[in-house]
Amino acid sequence: MHLFKKILYNILAIQEKILRYRLSRTLGVKNSSNKKIIYQDGCTINLSTLAETERQKLENEISFLIKKYNYNPEEILNYIKQSGTRVTIIENAASILNPIGENEGFIYPANGAKALYLSLATDKTIKFRTPEMFILSKGEINKYYFIYQFYNWFAYKHNIAGLDTESQKLLKKYLFETTETNSLQLEEIYRLKDAIHQDKAAIEFVIKLCRNFDGAKQALNKMKEQGSANL
Repeated sequence: MHLFKKILYNILAIQEKILRYRLSRTLGVKNSSNKKIIYQDGCTINLSTLAETERQKLENEISFLIKKYNYNPEEILNYIKQSGTRVTIIENAASILNPIGENEGFIYPANGAKALYLSLATDKTIKFRTPEMFILSKGEINKYYFIYQFYNWFAYKHNIAGLDTESQKLLKKYLFETTETNSLQLEEIYRLKDAIHQDKAAIEFVIKLCRNFDGAKQALNKMKEQGSANL
């Protein structure tokens, strides 16, 4: 799982670099997204600094919740339910979700045929619009994969750019169907850029959490073995 995330992270980094280059050509100027500065009411505002501050605040809140619920997916799922998001646990969820291009975990709001398919598959109802939901298979839940899904859900609930339904559609199309962006409108390019950025942020967060959690466990085990912790 760790190797998979690292490979995916590198792929996304390369793809974002390509996208930034194409975006700069579309705009006809050099991309200076790392140095966005605007002037408002006589004050200088660095948008990159603001975005980084908001991202860190978001990740601090997610880390707090994950630690509060002891890294336990079942306890975190209860929190998700209490927040108003439906959670469905079914047999072999992957076989149901793969035909519509979805993976187990956080599912974005859908409409039309996709919403109809989801509603029939999950609760045997007929709906042409479904809200965000979690769909998982019965059995043990992979802790770190689940945290990646939880990160995206939490960021979605906080209206982070790139985690809306349309942006995610563009991301899936770009990752799995085509790398051609010449036909995209400028708004779509920005949506895609935000989606790639947020997906990278989620993967990076999980990798960092893995290292911290596993490192803490190793230290604790060492203390137990050496008799330094009375647990």
